[in-house]
Amino acid sequence: MSKHLLSIKTDSVGGSGKSTQEMGIFEGYQEKGLEKVSKTKGKLDYMLRFKTSQSGNGLAYDATQTPVTVNQVDTFTIERKRSFNDYPVISANGSINAIVEIPTGTSAKWELNKENPNQIIWEFKNDAPRIVNYLGYPGNYGTIPQTALPKELGGDGDPLDVLVLGQAVPRGDVINVRLIGVLKMMDDGEQDDKLIAVLTNDSPFSNVKSIEQLNNDFVGVSEIIKVWFESYKGRDGGMEVLGWGEAEEANSILEQAKNSYLTMK
Repeated sequence: MSKHLLSIKTDSVGGSGKSTQEMGIFEGYQEKGLEKVSKTKGKLDYMLRFKTSQSGNGLAYDATQTPVTVNQVDTFTIERKRSFNDYPVISANGSINAIVEIPTGTSAKWELNKENPNQIIWEFKNDAPRIVNYLGYPGNYGTIPQTALPKELGGDGDPLDVLVLGQAVPRGDVINVRLIGVLKMMDDGEQDDKLIAVLTNDSPFSNVKSIEQLNNDFVGVSEIIKVWFESYKGRDGGMEVLGWGEAEEANSILEQAKNSYLTMK
């Protein structure tokens, strides 16, 4: 039963026509865990990535694998040996670091553990692991390390949220991104802006540098993002989109959040 759920065949993973070796980074799955999910009609949140030596592009299924650098502690927790906040805002190559909490196309709500920054945990609501009752996330959702934007500057005191356009990346990966803009939002009357970024390598969006360019080169993508965030909590979910800001504004927010984090340490 478990193998049929993921359509795992030695010579054709997920019906792709590719062998498990050609799929590159698929490492395995817990058969007992999948059997339990299938019997209880639970929801799978797993991902397989198709990756060739020529490209890092991935095909996201409703399944997530754990990166080599991350340990799966239990069903609801993954952990690194080092704190995710040990990563600087800016990487050695000049791009921005982003921590992936929710891969593109998946709907399980995971977040950086505020009490243990080595961990990313599945968020609970009403004593149950939280799953977005909508289409999967339109990009890799996560946070930027070593940032914190206080309420007086329009934040909530937490690390900056970022949506990274591009193929699905495994949860727990720290990726290089470029900010292209900001989606200005209100969540139940409180400001809750979302930075929008792109993967800097091996992505259809890797050359995009602004929301204006995104709209010109990828017609409809910004509207998809807007509608998704307006709607994912339901008709009366309290989400209101106020508009878009360009890359310059997004980078200004990042700079403020970086400075605020340093003063709060």
